[in-house]
Amino acid sequence: MLGLLLLQVLASCLYLGHSEVVNSFDVCRQFFYKGTTPNEALDPWKLERICQVYSNSYQFATLYDRARKIPVYSAYIYDYKSGERPETPWFLEPQLINKVYTKEMSTEDAIKKRYWITQKKIANTQAIDQDYINLQHLSRGHLNPSGHHGDDTQRIATFTLTNIVPQNTELNQGAWKDYESVTMDEKTKDCKTTYVITGAVPGNNYIKNRVNIPSYIWSAACCVGDTEPLSAWGAIAENDKNQVDVVSLGQLEDRLTMLYRRTVILFNNACPRD
Repeated sequence: MLGLLLLQVLASCLYLGHSEVVNSFDVCRQFFYKGTTPNEALDPWKLERICQVYSNSYQFATLYDRARKIPVYSAYIYDYKSGERPETPWFLEPQLINKVYTKEMSTEDAIKKRYWITQKKIANTQAIDQDYINLQHLSRGHLNPSGHHGDDTQRIATFTLTNIVPQNTELNQGAWKDYESVTMDEKTKDCKTTYVITGAVPGNNYIKNRVNIPSYIWSAACCVGDTEPLSAWGAIAENDKNQVDVVSLGQLEDRLTMLYRRTVILFNNACPRD
């Protein structure tokens, strides 16, 4: 009995001291400008906050919708450098299964072997690789794309399914890819630091009756100079059309406010809305 109690205490300490699925984003607030997260208008009823860990360090932050099995948004710092897309397996979030599991993202096979659990138990908590196989007109859409990062560790960390939504393939490989690579490169030339939040508005349809297909994909950026923001902007696309609207940050927040029917604020007020 005493041994069981000690194990429970140890598990609690591990959770409190090393948690990746967190009660607040305080431990990875560096990915939000001035530590300011989007307001609660985007919050789903069954949310999880993930400070994404790879190679024993925080790489970005994700608000995850456990019920719909897609991320609401991922927040990161833009650091584009040319490089190859890494060859890597897809990762999952162990702490969505059990909050005393490892804080580091891991593959499905590694999780099953380490914790002696089934695929079904994992799939109850999040999207898995099988969900994205043999899809029609949909592909794995990164919210935080690997190409927005400067080294292999950061790039590999984006290949977690908690950072992925079912995205229209033509949009993913067309207009959205152009926005991620060409438009972002042009708009960030004078920025010392660019904070990005990219998200997905839930839709009415699901793949395999499990993973929600977003109705819209959106992204917002706040470009900071030496001390203060220089500019900010947004982009939004319907997830069944190969078209991206590049708009002001204020216009993006207004459009999301209409879609969510709640006032949406994405960035600290210092980021320009015009």
